[in-house]
Amino acid sequence: MVTMTGTRQLIDEFLAQKRIAVVGVSRQARDFNRTLFREFRKRGYDVVPVNPQATEIDGQRCYARVQDIQPMVAAALLLTPSETTEKVVWDCAEAGIHRVWMYRVGGKGAVSPAALDFCTQNGIRVVPGFCPLMFLPNAGWFHRLHGFVMKITGSYPR
Repeated sequence: MVTMTGTRQLIDEFLAQKRIAVVGVSRQARDFNRTLFREFRKRGYDVVPVNPQATEIDGQRCYARVQDIQPMVAAALLLTPSETTEKVVWDCAEAGIHRVWMYRVGGKGAVSPAALDFCTQNGIRVVPGFCPLMFLPNAGWFHRLHGFVMKITGSYPR
């Protein structure tokens, strides 16, 4: 299990980056992870979609791999299945990306023990789970409620 101590600092560092790859963003317009992609855009982030099965997402060029992005991004939000995450963090390391967020709301999400180990061994700062919307200012009521429940249960990062 990943300790929550220090995770809040990693979250704040990640969210301070303004150019972020969103890896695994869905081609389906109504998919929740597209909502997440759009929310970052609304908040002024320069988000770059990455999905090998798409050439365009919401009118933006979509890249097959993070190594293809020019100019390079500062961080990557991984919306990938955990089975794919290890390959993606290898790609991030090759591309010089040193901050990743492995998205998770339920289940394993993008979190992979092998990918976490790889990140630790290669100096990649990683947020191991959670939904970024819980930590953005003025998030919707559901995200604030989710954060509140995590706080009272002791699972909110600190």
